[in-house]
Amino acid sequence: MFTPNKTYKRSTLHDKYGGNRQGGIANCAKHPMILIFTGKAGEQHGYEDGWDSDNFFHYTGEGQVGDMTFTKGNKALLEHEKNGKAVYLFESQNKGLWRYIDELQLVDYDYFIGNDTEANQRKAIKFKFKSATEKTKNLNGKFRTANNYNKPNTTERKGLITSRVGQGWYRNQLIGEWDGKCAVTGLDNASILIASHIVSWRDATDEERLDPDNGILLSPNLDALFDRHLIGFDDNGQIIISELISHGQLRKLGIDVNMKLRHITSKTKKYLRRHRDQLMMK
Repeated sequence: MFTPNKTYKRSTLHDKYGGNRQGGIANCAKHPMILIFTGKAGEQHGYEDGWDSDNFFHYTGEGQVGDMTFTKGNKALLEHEKNGKAVYLFESQNKGLWRYIDELQLVDYDYFIGNDTEANQRKAIKFKFKSATEKTKNLNGKFRTANNYNKPNTTERKGLITSRVGQGWYRNQLIGEWDGKCAVTGLDNASILIASHIVSWRDATDEERLDPDNGILLSPNLDALFDRHLIGFDDNGQIIISELISHGQLRKLGIDVNMKLRHITSKTKKYLRRHRDQLMMK
């Protein structure tokens, strides 16, 4: 279809195959393909793309302002195999010129918190792809998919970006542990819940970073406070609230002193104790 490392004019690609001429994801309605475009210009919109040390390509979904959702191009990428669409990656060169890299296949996705083009914090989607042309199959001879993706062997990606890996697997473990509901409120919209580390990624060992007991599934407001050590939980799961948060602010966030974790394990308690050591009090 396309020649690796060959440079193409984007306008020519769209003239022939169609698809959105401006965004990073071009779902070609009349052809079984999706063209995705990556380059440094996307960084100003909070996009973080790049290859990792295990030869997976991480691609930020579309949407410049506000939280990303699985609509339009993002939905097309998520469902590309089901819909019989091949994904082709192009990298920016000069004005209007794009170098073809490879055909990709989705293996996983996750959410991350970053800034949008207006410098406002938002929830963004990160797709994880593998090469569809290399012989990187599992023992059963089948390509891995988002449904059977295994726990990774490494916990840090190196390449064009350095970030977290294993997050899709980790998030899936917590969704299973908490039945797809917020560990505190019971909110059952898993698409907006966040897999929150108790002992932060920075302070955890490699083993602890991928230990599901070191995680709880939280709604975004609780996760934001928990991540900043403005709330914590005691050994019974009862919420502990920093004195730096006013009653008025708690009301607006929908948080009260009677909240508690819906269940708690002995292994989770050891992580919660370490988290409480950093609770921000006056």
